Amino acid sequence: MDGVRPTGEDAPPAHREDCVLRGTGRPETDLQRWDRNFTELLQELRVAQTGVQILFGFLLTVPFSNRFSHATALQIAVYTITVLSAAVAAALLIAPVSHHRRVFRKGHKPELVHWADLIAQAGLLALLVAMSGAVFLVLDVLKGVALALPLTVAVVIVYCVLWYLMPNVVYSDKARSTEGSD
Repeated sequence: MDGVRPTGEDAPPAHREDCVLRGTGRPETDLQRWDRNFTELLQELRVAQTGVQILFGFLLTVPFSNRFSHATALQIAVYTITVLSAAVAAALLIAPVSHHRRVFRKGHKPELVHWADLIAQAGLLALLVAMSGAVFLVLDVLKGVALALPLTVAVVIVYCVLWYLMPNVVYSDKARSTEGSD
């Protein structure tokens, strides 16, 4: 079967003992679950990596525009924080790939998935800072700080609700009933 171990009732007894349902409705060994978790994480990171790389590329061009020489001290400070946050976000969101290359075939998949998840979450937080800074800079240049600040705060609230609050609220009951099933 192309290297795929049979699971469930079709599996030899030794393989069946390794299989766990973990509330997902699919029998898989712990190793299969860790492999699946890491694959899913990498798929999710591809979306974030693309966005942060585009944002970072855009931010790198800003100081070379004619208007940047007229930037206020606040705009320069926000720009500096924004470009550094984008650079850190890119590093964090790409780091799980590097980690995987460093520990490939060394039997560290559970640790890799654990640390890659933490690093990815930190990368998303850095991306939130970078996106917020970029929104503030554009709005400040277009409309001034009096409008840029409340609109940026509104954008930050939207991100926090969608990225942090909603997953905790929407999936809280299901998370308790299938703890450890991912």
